[in-house]
Amino acid sequence: MNRIPAFVDILINTFTTLINQFIDFVPRIIGAAFIMAIGFGVAKGLALLVCKVLERVGFNRIGDRLTEIDFIKRLNTEIKLSDIVAKVLYYFVLLIFLMAATETLGVSAITEMVKSLVDFIPHLIAAAIMIQVGVLLADALKGAVVTLCQSFNIASGRLLGMIVFFFFLIITLISALGQAGINTELLESSFNLLIGGVIFAFAIGYGIASRDVMANILSSFYSKNRFHEGQTIRVGEIKGTIVQIDNTSLTLQTDSTVTIIPLQTLQSQSVEVFD
Repeated sequence: MNRIPAFVDILINTFTTLINQFIDFVPRIIGAAFIMAIGFGVAKGLALLVCKVLERVGFNRIGDRLTEIDFIKRLNTEIKLSDIVAKVLYYFVLLIFLMAATETLGVSAITEMVKSLVDFIPHLIAAAIMIQVGVLLADALKGAVVTLCQSFNIASGRLLGMIVFFFFLIITLISALGQAGINTELLESSFNLLIGGVIFAFAIGYGIASRDVMANILSSFYSKNRFHEGQTIRVGEIKGTIVQIDNTSLTLQTDSTVTIIPLQTLQSQSVEVFD
């Protein structure tokens, strides 16, 4: 008979403990909710303020420059950097207040998880900046390569420019992933092997295909001081007046025709100059 009162006492003590814990936990919940409410307001206000300031100082012009790049233009994506920065700031501030709220609740596991997210955001921002700068530099290098190829009348200048663009872009992406804390050793090794093979094959193939073009370009350095427009010369059986000289060829005007002669021909055949 004594077992029943003892069981009742156990139930009473259990419910009393639960009620006390609940009463103790309610202020924590209210405090956490209050902190989150303040966090939402502060995050929203800072995001709006930063967005307006960045728009006024012309920060979006960088995004417009990125949108003009061919690779990004094909994605049909509008990049508005002020909105992106404002969003990142909004969630960053919100996570800080969330971490404070979880500390108020006393849930250490959630607090550590939120803290790891807060610590990760600066690395993510640095990686995003690296990618942005890398894309701009890659596009600038692409333009420089295309312009250089056009100045030397080298075929496939646009193709070479795209290769340089994606090569530098991939290097930037790998560096950004490393900055974000992601292990990229395997990716770097695979990329190095792939690029090495591609460069080796491309160098051999392009070198063989463009040997005549390079021979003409080299010949131009030897010929530009010896010949000039308006001069009458004979190359083999062809006699005419020079009307144009570029980096790879010489144009002769004969009595009835116009003949284009590769500059390397001037090094392999005898040339007779009349004036």
